[in-house]
Amino acid sequence: MTNFAFLVEQEIPRLRRYARALTRGADRADDLVQDTLVRALNKGNLWQPGTDIRAWLFTIMHNQFVNTVRRDVRETGTVDIERLACTLVANTDPTARRQLAELDRALARLPTEQREVILLIGMEGMAYESAAQILGVPVGTIRSRLSRGREKLRELMGRSDEAKPPSHPLTTDAEQMRPRAGLAQREAA
Repeated sequence: MTNFAFLVEQEIPRLRRYARALTRGADRADDLVQDTLVRALNKGNLWQPGTDIRAWLFTIMHNQFVNTVRRDVRETGTVDIERLACTLVANTDPTARRQLAELDRALARLPTEQREVILLIGMEGMAYESAAQILGVPVGTIRSRLSRGREKLRELMGRSDEAKPPSHPLTTDAEQMRPRAGLAQREAA
């Protein structure tokens, strides 16, 4: 097995997780992962060694997903029930199960642009710059979509009236401090 194929293989679990969250269905996710892997292996000569293969693969997946959505919109005007079904599996704790189902429903109601950013940064732990590269938008757009997406999630989950916690469940403390640190540095200059 070549080094490239080995690196691609190492990313399959992350690709599957992201695909399931994007497509909202196991079959569609498997198809998306397969399409992504086929395209990546066919276009492997375009990947530059030393660059982030994870970001490269997620970019391919994002583009495949967008193409699939566009094709589906052109070809059908109906809604697939499977796409709307809950897909997250919870543990046996009924509270956790309810919270996961609530989060799953709220994520499904977000605009695709906001959901993609929340999934890449919150679930996959990607840096803003990597998410911007994958989605082909400026970092400022990523920050804006993430902020609006988080606020919309709070609203959809009935938590918009509560005092905002110091750390949102989909972020780390370091991520929340990043924008403030940049502002403090600009003010000090």
